Amino acid sequence: MGNAPPSLKNARILVSNDDGINAPGLKSLVRIAKCLTDDVWTVAPETEQSTAGHSLTVRSPLRIRKVSSRRFAVTGTPSDCVLLAVCHLLKDRPPDLVLSGVNDGANLAEDITHSGTVAAAMEATLLGIPAIALSQMRERDHPVKWPTVEHFGPRLVRKLYRIPKPREVLFNINFPDLPPSEVTGIEITRQGRRRQAEVVTAATDPRDEPYYWLGGPRRNAASGRGSDLTAVSTGAISVTPLDLDLTDMKMVRALKKAFA
Repeated sequence: MGNAPPSLKNARILVSNDDGINAPGLKSLVRIAKCLTDDVWTVAPETEQSTAGHSLTVRSPLRIRKVSSRRFAVTGTPSDCVLLAVCHLLKDRPPDLVLSGVNDGANLAEDITHSGTVAAAMEATLLGIPAIALSQMRERDHPVKWPTVEHFGPRLVRKLYRIPKPREVLFNINFPDLPPSEVTGIEITRQGRRRQAEVVTAATDPRDEPYYWLGGPRRNAASGRGSDLTAVSTGAISVTPLDLDLTDMKMVRALKKAFA
């Protein structure tokens, strides 16, 4: 467990996402970051990279487009963006904190394994930089409650940044689909699990060739007390600490016994 870091007042914050350089959620996150410090940089994908996961582009070149001062678009994934920002654009003074999002939609339960938003925060954590992923839950056909994340975001980020934590840990925050006045509180949660698989839709094109569409509407069914799914279903903000070490130590002990 490390010592508490200094204040964010003089910190450098890198902002990224998976919804693309022009996403409304990215603008919200920049506003949150600017409540904390004047030194805010944005490096985000040129186009939407939702569900890109923690992928890096290694078989084709990447290009960086300077949009404006301290704002860049990259022809790659969220992980590419963070890596290029830390190791190239900001190599003379790397960021003190990476914020990823705000994602248009929740990143709960198994979403975490697919999420480009969470992946950007993971890449920062691998590079030794504290990171937080932020997502705003939304119901179908509902307007996105950006005021909710902007209302609670600065205080939450400031609080989480000050908490001592292992270097391998990042934070995943999900805001409920409610206006600020109806949010019931903040809950510290574990990653949940839905009881249903991804939807696969089969159809045929005009040439009578089959094709398949992955994904679709899913119910955020609660998965037990203390989970991220349960927290947002009761109107709370979910804060989940994620560890990059995926080792199951209980299974390690069992395997050692089995192979002794």
